Amino acid sequence: MGIHDIIEGKKQWRAHTARVKALPPDYQIVYKELQRYLFKVGPVDLTEGLLLSEIVDFFEQGVADGKGVRELIGPDVAAFCDGLIRDTPTYAELYQASLEGKGDTSGS
Repeated sequence: MGIHDIIEGKKQWRAHTARVKALPPDYQIVYKELQRYLFKVGPVDLTEGLLLSEIVDFFEQGVADGKGVRELIGPDVAAFCDGLIRDTPTYAELYQASLEGKGDTSGS
């Protein structure tokens, strides 16, 4: 990764953050909770930035439609996130798989 890639990544992140800050306060709070949860769970492709951008797109559409954030995601932030990453490998799963592989001393 070169310096140009780092600079471009920062520009994209700043633009993404500006979009989040433009959301109503309740959407911002829920977005931050979603982000915190996803960073903790660690879907492997989260660093590509598509999932977080898609969430902001979804929230912006909800605002445009006049819906509250809880109408969009339901009462449980974690359950909503789990639904988003259901078929996505996570770092936790990869780590668990690596531990299971290292623990196998039978040679098979």
